Amino acid sequence: MRKTTRIGVDIGGTFTDFVLHDEARGITRTGKRLTTPAQPSQAIVEGIERLLAETGTRAGQIASIVHGTTLITNTVLERTGAKVGLLATEGFRDVLEMGRESRYDVDDLFLQPAPLIVPRSLRLGVGGRLLADGSERTPLDEEGVARSVRTLVEEHRIEALAIAFFHAYRNPAHERRARQIVHGLYPGLLVSLSAEVAPEIREFERTTTACVNAYVQPRVHGYLDRLGADLAALGFEGDLRIMLSGGGITTVDEAKRYPVRLIESGPAAGAMAAAFVARPAGEPRMVSFDVGGTTAKMCLIEQGQPHLKHDFEAGRLRKFKQGSGLPLKVTVIDMIEIGSGGGSIAAVDAVGLMKVGPRSASSVPGPVCYNRGGTEPTVTDADLLLGCLDPAFFLGGEMALSIDKVRSAVSEKLAGPLGIGSEEAARGIRSIVDESMAAATRMHLAEKGKDPRAYTLFAFGGAGPVHAYALARLLKMRRIIVPMGAGVISALGFLVAAPAVDEVRGYVTSLEQVDWDHVNRIYAEMEASASALLLGAGGDAGQISLRWSVDMRYLGQGFEITVDIPRGPLGAADRGAIRDAFVATYAARFDRTVRDVGIEAINWRLSASLPAQDISLAHAPVQSDPLRGVRVVNFAEFGDLPARVYDRYALKPGDRFQGPAVVEERESSCSFGPDCVFSIDRHFNLVIELGAAPEVAASRGAVAEEAAAP
Repeated sequence: MRKTTRIGVDIGGTFTDFVLHDEARGITRTGKRLTTPAQPSQAIVEGIERLLAETGTRAGQIASIVHGTTLITNTVLERTGAKVGLLATEGFRDVLEMGRESRYDVDDLFLQPAPLIVPRSLRLGVGGRLLADGSERTPLDEEGVARSVRTLVEEHRIEALAIAFFHAYRNPAHERRARQIVHGLYPGLLVSLSAEVAPEIREFERTTTACVNAYVQPRVHGYLDRLGADLAALGFEGDLRIMLSGGGITTVDEAKRYPVRLIESGPAAGAMAAAFVARPAGEPRMVSFDVGGTTAKMCLIEQGQPHLKHDFEAGRLRKFKQGSGLPLKVTVIDMIEIGSGGGSIAAVDAVGLMKVGPRSASSVPGPVCYNRGGTEPTVTDADLLLGCLDPAFFLGGEMALSIDKVRSAVSEKLAGPLGIGSEEAARGIRSIVDESMAAATRMHLAEKGKDPRAYTLFAFGGAGPVHAYALARLLKMRRIIVPMGAGVISALGFLVAAPAVDEVRGYVTSLEQVDWDHVNRIYAEMEASASALLLGAGGDAGQISLRWSVDMRYLGQGFEITVDIPRGPLGAADRGAIRDAFVATYAARFDRTVRDVGIEAINWRLSASLPAQDISLAHAPVQSDPLRGVRVVNFAEFGDLPARVYDRYALKPGDRFQGPAVVEERESSCSFGPDCVFSIDRHFNLVIELGAAPEVAASRGAVAEEAAAP
């Protein structure tokens, strides 16, 4: 019998989310458990066991489990990776320190550079030199390679090795030969080649990417091996797949080989889920707004696709300062992330001002209201105090929240020192975190020349719907969409993302002097590599979709943009079409073009993917009155208002109600003020229109009368 059950698992800082989908039985079931940081697989196994019990499914019936992880990001941030050595071209072992030879803050006289993950003592140079066109000037010093790696392994006890030679992106021969020598001496040593991890121009970024790949590789190997063993003990016999930072899905073996490509694995799933919902909803422009326990993440979704970029800076010392982190050449979904989540801690700083985040209460001990030992007030605690959350219906009533402990903690830690009331302190927490989210979103859109007023806000995550209304008002957005199962929608992203491979080859040339035979050869090589991986993952050759693109710039520019080009074979006759595509893409991005300047191609890219599976979030509405009651909720400038509370599961397509209101489901809650009207569309999305309601006073009076009625 064909296995049709698939499960998506998203490990967050506070909760681990699950979605089970069975195509044959038409079942979609969600789940949520507190994350177990010391042993992440524990929460995964417990959550899967519960889903199987609820749906009457055996572990042996699961076709696949798709998983995303923040392990790589956390390892880089916390500097808890392996002891790594680096073999570099002789005379160039200091490329990591030299970097771009620029300061990320020219006004700071005490500027601290981004910490290196490979100290100078573990970086050794070896003889051998390739020229920019890939030809060999000096043969590789094979004895030098053997001597250097012996020093690194036997004297310094390295756990992994990175190899990054000059111009290896054009010709990987020296790096591959060095790896053969290393494996001949130490077969078990993990080796990362820059020519395979990031075969692109720019020595600093390519070397850093190879080093980070080696830095996290041993830990990722151990984590995935443990997870595989735990799932096997559960009786799982299907395929374990891993989410890539660019939104695709890959195999465990590929994830172990190139773990740096998973650095934004967890956040990518949310953007893919948002794109999946945007397409049938007919939303051409959306801002996905994902707020979990530790962070808030915003991403542009246009024409049903998230924005991508091909570089990423990890572990920044200063969040919005480019150059303060480790630059990586990896494909990631282009999003902005800030330390403002439900578990973000509020505190009074040394000068008497309230700050929120980036410290998080995480799942251990968690917010004060969780009754798990937390003592510092968090965003979730403030939301509870302001009426946005029902203390008796958190996680569908499975986790009762303590509002009395929250009042005590807010009074002791915030209200007392500031000389204000507890509710005022809670409003301050919410105001700070909402303004931070709005500022980050404005900046993200402004960098792309976009106006937030032209976009719909797509809110999800446990805390996203709670703060969506305030964020939309701050950004002057007129429409909010909250999907069914919003609190666990990121886990859905793992199931709707397509198995995909991104390949790149560096070949720098002016458009007038392209060697088209060389271009066609590298695309043939990339297609063969990508197809082999997708076929190995169980795909059908006839279903593989291929897209060609190239990074281009005007001659003299320092950075490039990615342009879609026709799938080849390419020749001189295609030069005009490629030039026109570049000019059009450049004009759309910068609202200008440059005349009489040559055009240069830098990197040639291939995206290969298999079809994604469609999943319906529709359900049979509960046959009961959707109105649960009325409670007082604080709506910023509108103040405290009595708001109708609706059961999300009893609402059906076509229902339309006026705010102020709260719509509750098991994993999340959405509240919005008297200036809103909300409805349920045919996909069971909650659609909120701002500024569409009657006068505020009339709305306030109607709800108050309803609350007072016997």
